[in-house]
Amino acid sequence: MARFALTVVRHGETRFNKEKILQGQGVDEPLSETGVKQAAATGVFLNNVKFTHAFSSDLIRTQQTMHGILEKSKFCKDMTVNYDSRLRERKYGVAEGKPLSELRAMAKAAGEEIPVFTPPGAETLDQVKMRGKDFFEFLCQRILKEVGLKEHFSQGAPSKCLETSLAEIFPLGKNCGSEFNSDSGTPGLVASVLVVSHGAYMKSLFGYFLTDLKCSLPATLSKSELMSVSPNTGISLFIINFEEGSKVLPKIQCICMNLQDHLHGVTETG
Repeated sequence: MARFALTVVRHGETRFNKEKILQGQGVDEPLSETGVKQAAATGVFLNNVKFTHAFSSDLIRTQQTMHGILEKSKFCKDMTVNYDSRLRERKYGVAEGKPLSELRAMAKAAGEEIPVFTPPGAETLDQVKMRGKDFFEFLCQRILKEVGLKEHFSQGAPSKCLETSLAEIFPLGKNCGSEFNSDSGTPGLVASVLVVSHGAYMKSLFGYFLTDLKCSLPATLSKSELMSVSPNTGISLFIINFEEGSKVLPKIQCICMNLQDHLHGVTETG
């Protein structure tokens, strides 16, 4: 069995987020001044976490957020970031660059509601979900391959330091019981992955975890939190358990979803 941590962060605020204008993939807007502050605050919050991998959407707002997080890190300042188009926001076709109210009007005219409504040239929800599934399966396979190589070259067992660094700021023991007790016999985390992505994409990915992979949730998570889109730089943490060559689906435990404790001191600009 292999276990790894997956920390997923939404990008910081852009001017278009504030103005409720759809960006999707075609509008590549940079972070606003508030967004830069949010990314820096996220970096300070996560600065003691030892990440082993970093993946980001290749759009400007996510790249800038990832940079803002890593530059505050004590351990990961110089780590290589993998920019992956599978982590991009949902493509909204003709609605990109237009106000959200216009998308609602288009959906109403078609007798549908958002987010189910697919504007001309946009991705369907199923297509977004398949991108998320493809990325997640790729990530699991990559980590399994790396674990196999480490074992082959006898580089030692996974250390407890990866989860210790997470446990300093996330309620691991509270949600996972004895799993995070170093005497429980549970193997240590083999990787700690940081992903920076987008609101609608993350909602789709988390939906896949919950519906298809039967992700377990903390008791404190309300249904409204579960159904809502992450705020800018909201942080979600999952622990993934999976077995090499097994046809059994990975077991996923949600530690927190759309956390925004780190933003209390961040004030909006303008």
